[in-house]
Amino acid sequence: MCEKKRKVKVKLADGKERTIQSMMMTSFWHPDGTPMSAQQFMTMLFGKLPDFFQSEEELRNLWSSPVTRAKLLAALAEKDFGHASLVEMQKLIGAENSDLFDVLAYVAYSKPPVPREERADHARVYINSTFNAKQRAFLDFVLSHYVAVGVEELDQQKLAPLLHLKYGAIHEAVADLGEPEEIGKVFTSFQKYLYASEV
Repeated sequence: MCEKKRKVKVKLADGKERTIQSMMMTSFWHPDGTPMSAQQFMTMLFGKLPDFFQSEEELRNLWSSPVTRAKLLAALAEKDFGHASLVEMQKLIGAENSDLFDVLAYVAYSKPPVPREERADHARVYINSTFNAKQRAFLDFVLSHYVAVGVEELDQQKLAPLLHLKYGAIHEAVADLGEPEEIGKVFTSFQKYLYASEV
């Protein structure tokens, strides 16, 4: 019989509580190599996030573009909030099916995590009225990967592999979707719909 995960409330400096699961083994470390608890990590992350963005809207804007999102993640990693730690925090808040954006929004602003599938469904409403049929087919393919894997599938360097997967060869993708520059614009511009505030 497995032991039920216990939920622990962590009160942060904004006076609001965040809930994490306490039964999980975690691997958070201080910069000097000593271990720290999930509560300590969350408190530390909360204290540092204003160095990276000043509002939920600014976080959405940074996260909505693969270029600024990559810069934000690199800057966080430099301050010991790397990808692995954010994924661990994602598990602790019970948001494995959400986006790393949701981890940051939850810690910074106590925003409840939104499942990736819900984000994708919301984005499709805009995609259907903004892009042509061939672009929609490609973006639907991208969204299915995003839902299955996570935000990494939206990185700039994933565009070529996704095109190969969908079309078999880049020249086939170009024949279907237009010039590489146009394909890049489509891939980048649709992402803002995933992080629209109405989700």
